[in-house]
Amino acid sequence: MTAVQFYPREVRDLLLAWLALGLAFALFLGRPLAFGLARSPTAAAAGAFGALMLLSLLTVGVGFLLHELAHKVVAVRFDQVAAFRADYGMLGLAIAGGLAGFLFAAPGAVYHRGRITPRENGLIALAGPVTNLALVAVFAPLLLAPGFLGRVGIYGLRINLLLAGFNMLPWGPLDGRKVLRWSAPVFAVVFAIAAAGALGGLFLL
Repeated sequence: MTAVQFYPREVRDLLLAWLALGLAFALFLGRPLAFGLARSPTAAAAGAFGALMLLSLLTVGVGFLLHELAHKVVAVRFDQVAAFRADYGMLGLAIAGGLAGFLFAAPGAVYHRGRITPRENGLIALAGPVTNLALVAVFAPLLLAPGFLGRVGIYGLRINLLLAGFNMLPWGPLDGRKVLRWSAPVFAVVFAIAAAGALGGLFLL
């Protein structure tokens, strides 16, 4: 089995995508705070926005990073040459969207090449959404924590439920389409779980 290794450009792309997504989500959560900080910088406002940035990096950033790393690890497990490549145009759009009050993120993807079966390709795609569902179990206990940790719990839970549900849609380049091409029963089970979780994240939590 090939060892997982990271290339210098890939490390840079992962780091910049993580920071850009964290900034985009922080701007989305705290637009008035960000605009106020730009007009009249104060230590209190900077500290509050810094807390939002940290919250974003620990929730949407971690959910994104581990989703992509799961694709890479499974691809390498199947002897693929795999690396993450950031889409800087889409990262810029995510930041602009956060400033405008909406959130849309397609930060990049793991690209892999080599001989592969439909099953292996489906498992590589499935690894990302399943990782987000697993992260729900990591963030859920934090819901009971007070203060900042409680906020990490609620946003981490919601973000990972939404990431799993969105990526399991059987459309375009999303993971769900690749899973469906491999196995309709596997797709149906995981999609049902992910969709129910995403709806719960939107309307119940």
